[in-house]
Parts: sequence; structure tokens; C-alpha cells
Amino acid sequence: MKHISQKIAYVEQNDFVNTIFDESSIFFDIETTGFSPATSIVYLIGCLRKQGDELMIDQFFAENKEDEKEVLEQFLALLSQSRTIISFNGIGFDLPFIKAKCVSYGISYSFSRFGCIDIFKEVSKLKSIFNLPNYKQKTIEQFLDIKRDDIYSGGELISVYETYIATHDSEAERLLLLHNYEDVLGMLDLIPILSYQKVLNGGFHIKSAEISNYTAYDGTERKEMILTLENDFILPKRVSFQCNDYYIIWNQNETRIRVPVYDGELKYFHENYKDYFYLPEEDMAIHKSVATFVDKDYRQKAKASNCYTRKTSRFLPQFYPFITPVFQKNYKDKVSYFELTNDFISSNKELKRYIKHIFDHAVQK
Repeated sequence: MKHISQKIAYVEQNDFVNTIFDESSIFFDIETTGFSPATSIVYLIGCLRKQGDELMIDQFFAENKEDEKEVLEQFLALLSQSRTIISFNGIGFDLPFIKAKCVSYGISYSFSRFGCIDIFKEVSKLKSIFNLPNYKQKTIEQFLDIKRDDIYSGGELISVYETYIATHDSEAERLLLLHNYEDVLGMLDLIPILSYQKVLNGGFHIKSAEISNYTAYDGTERKEMILTLENDFILPKRVSFQCNDYYIIWNQNETRIRVPVYDGELKYFHENYKDYFYLPEEDMAIHKSVATFVDKDYRQKAKASNCYTRKTSRFLPQFYPFITPVFQKNYKDKVSYFELTNDFISSNKELKRYIKHIFDHAVQK
């Protein structure tokens, strides 16, 4: 087994990266000859740690298949010095693979004491926002404009490793180590992509909320609410998201949300429709307690679909009824509305609730 250890200068990162990566954290990545631990081996494990103003990169490389156990033992010994494990798909693949190998070799080891951050798992939660072709490490690196020299995938390198153990070819060894080296070092540069989730979870301050006029595509004059947020962390790249009802732009320091304002008449549907009569002439429902004063020829038993009263005002859309009272255009509409009042637009607490509501909807799209 070879243990390759390198030191490189640590370039100070932004505040967000520093909240995740410190001297108690370790990045790691494994290279295997297949997906099944029953039929494949771990031939290389790379680790990245911080020590003062330096980065330590350790690679444990199996020069032959019999070295696998020693590779695992050396890695686990190094891992025991840390408290947080950071990986790319480590929860889904790397850790289960290593656990299975520990069982097969009779190595007693528990990962339960570690905190785990899986970059792939976290970024995958935001697929609707990033809209990337896939969420492989190299794809995310390209999105963030991260450059690398390695051109191979882990699958493509399996045959390179087979060549290496047969010939111990130095070029094959270089390619294998380079791929793993750039995978584990590249994870540090991937950390900023997790800052979008922080903003989505409330990591922002509201700078302004204003109602503005705009001209729609059909030439009509309409209104929209523009929310401007100051991000708590610098985002690595501009990202935009559009839905029928709103538009979001995440810039590095600032997020802007544009929400159309519905200016007109909507309906408030009463839940207990059996307690109401519907008046066709007035197109509204009234409670039975006052319906006795209306001639029977001008009233009928209300149904759920016509048990409403109408209101003209300014409204904002919501994607489930969390702000009441709830108004709709039609009874079965999925999108509902709430009244846009001066109290609402001047309440930082209510605005933040509404922004979180919009963010949650964007993630779930």
C-alpha cells in the first residue's frame, strides 16, 4: 500500500465556507472497482484536512487487491481525528461501501459519532432551482466554473486500475491518483453551492418591499410586489427561477422576488355551506339566520361551489392556504390568495413568512 501525503497552502475562504470547514472537518472520497462491496474493492481513498494555514491531502492507494484492508485501516485511523465528514454522495455510496468492507474484514468501526455533510444530497434538494442536466460532481464543478485536469470518470478508471495492478505502470498510477486528488480537493470549492440552501432556509434580511407598476406582454398595466433581500452569505453564482406566479433572482449579495399582485374581485368560500343559502340574483351566499328575510323564490340551498361572498381588493398568491382569510377565483383552484394590506407589507415577520412560503414552493416544483 502507498500513502501519498501532500501539503498545499490554504487560501482563506469566505465566511460561509469557514462555518463548515475547519480543523475538525475532513473531506473524503473513495475509488472502487465496482458498485457492489461484495464483488468489488476499495483501491483508493483520498482525504482533505486543514492544519493551520495548510491543506493536508492524504491518499491511501492499494498497489494490489490484497492491500484493501490496510487502505481501510489507514483511512479509519486518520478519520478518527475528525468530528465532521464531508463527502459527495458519501451517505448514499461511500460510507455504506466502507461499512460493508469493515464487516467483511472484521474491522470494528462506527460512524455514528460523526456529523455528516453530503454535498450531493444537499444540492439534489434544489434540482428545480439549478436545473442542471445531472448532479455529478464534474457537472456541478462546471456550473461553478471550477477547472480540473482530470478528464476521466470513476467508471472509466476501473480498467486503468486493472492495468496498473498487472503492470504497475506509472502513467496509470498518475491518472488514478489525479482523479481522486481533484475529486477530494474539488469538494472544498463545491462548498459555496450549499449557501443557496442557507438563504432558502431564512439566511437573509429584508431590505425593501414595494408595490410597482409594470406593463404585461399583452400591453395591459399591472402591479407587482418586489421584495429585495440581503443574503447573509455570498452566493457563488447568479441563479434565476421563474414560475407562472413569481420570478426569483439570486445574485451574489442580494435576492429579488417579483410577485404579481391580483387587483380585482375574488371569492371567499365558506366551509359550512349547509348553513347558507345562495342568492343567484346577487351571486353571493348568505347565512340561514338572515336568509329568512329573502323570498324563497330568490334563494336556494348553497353548494360548496357557490357558497361564497365576493371582495374587491389587492391580493397576493399563495400555494397552500397559510394566510387567512383565503380567497379564490374558482372553487377548485389550487392557487389561492390573501388580501394585500398595509399591515402585511409593513410587517417584517409576515413578509419573511411569505418569502419562506415562496422559497418552499420553488424547491418543490
